[in-house]
Amino acid sequence: MRVRGSWQERSKIERVELQSRITLRFIHWFLLLGWSATPLLFAFRHDPVAYALGLALLLVGVLQCLVAPRHVGAALDQYLGRGTVPRREQIAAAVLVGLGLALVTALFAVDALGEVKDGSAVLLLPMLFVPVPFGFAYTLTVPPRTALRRWVAASVVMGGVFALAGATTGQAVGAAALLAVAGPFSMMTARCSGWNLSVMLESERSREVEARLAVAEERLRFGRDLHDVMGRNLSVVALKSELAVQLARRGKTEEAVEQMIEVQRIAQESQKEVRDVVRGYRQADLAVELAGAQGVLNAAGITCTVTGSAAGLPSDVQAALAWVVRETTTNVLRHGDAKACRVELATGDEGVVLTVENDGAGDAAVTGRGSGLAGLRERLAAVDGTLESGAVRKGVFRVKVSVPVAKPVGDAAPREQEAAR
Repeated sequence: MRVRGSWQERSKIERVELQSRITLRFIHWFLLLGWSATPLLFAFRHDPVAYALGLALLLVGVLQCLVAPRHVGAALDQYLGRGTVPRREQIAAAVLVGLGLALVTALFAVDALGEVKDGSAVLLLPMLFVPVPFGFAYTLTVPPRTALRRWVAASVVMGGVFALAGATTGQAVGAAALLAVAGPFSMMTARCSGWNLSVMLESERSREVEARLAVAEERLRFGRDLHDVMGRNLSVVALKSELAVQLARRGKTEEAVEQMIEVQRIAQESQKEVRDVVRGYRQADLAVELAGAQGVLNAAGITCTVTGSAAGLPSDVQAALAWVVRETTTNVLRHGDAKACRVELATGDEGVVLTVENDGAGDAAVTGRGSGLAGLRERLAAVDGTLESGAVRKGVFRVKVSVPVAKPVGDAAPREQEAAR
């Protein structure tokens, strides 16, 4: 999901993926400095061969850090089902691992740190780094059990190679153990990142599918309503039109005119019923929108508090306020990076006031530009409502709507619904 654009223009899942890729890109450099370069940089004994082998090992480590981002990125794409790792990148990373392990073995064989206390332990530290850049990508492209089995086998082989290079039993076991530790470390770091991303992407796809299903269900409902309204009336129109034709052919003009008048009446009723269906289809329910806004925002990780009740409000006022809730909820999700949102519906003697306030407001939200709020003002004008919007303090955006209606009779005390993230 490599989407170009600024941080604010990316969705949350795109930000998480970008952060994961950046982490996997630069972690190798930190491991190179901590596990390979720093322990060896000032520890070589004064010998040209030792210096040459040590510098060669550091150069291989730098090359691994340069090759790893493309290799690990391609492996992550393969893990997420977006492609496969190019063979040339696999070969390049594997060759560098083999070369790095060979140089570590050669440094041990020539006793490059012979003058340093515990030099063998320092020399074994690069064993933690050398396989990691390749291991990050490898553990993403094969099953975990397969990766662990092969890693253990490679560790045993490396221990034998160290033994042949003159290492003691303890040193050979130490080399094998360090190489074995690098395997689970690579798997926990890279594969866990990939797994977290895959879960989040699957959740995102599920929400998209759910939204499409909701739209499809609404279309089916509208189609059924329209069919129920028009199906019977069109059948009656067809029958009466046919009857009028037959009567006209028989010379019964008055009866034919009566039938056509009836057809005209049915057609006019059908027009009215279709308008009612469309109006009902577009009508928004305030209580449903309040509950839906709270559910959607909580699902997006935004703590939403809803206070107040829509009971007793006129239907046209509820419809206008419902559109406000729907539009402002969309703005909270699309603009800025909100952590909390408060929706308050208060009814008094002078009318009803709806307040929607959220933190983390971005520049687009703070300026209040856009066609959404303008459209809401047009809807509110039909019920003599007013809308005010803007920043009330740094990073906090508020939309306040006032509609002059009488206080509903028997209105229950406002109830507060809070849902934690």
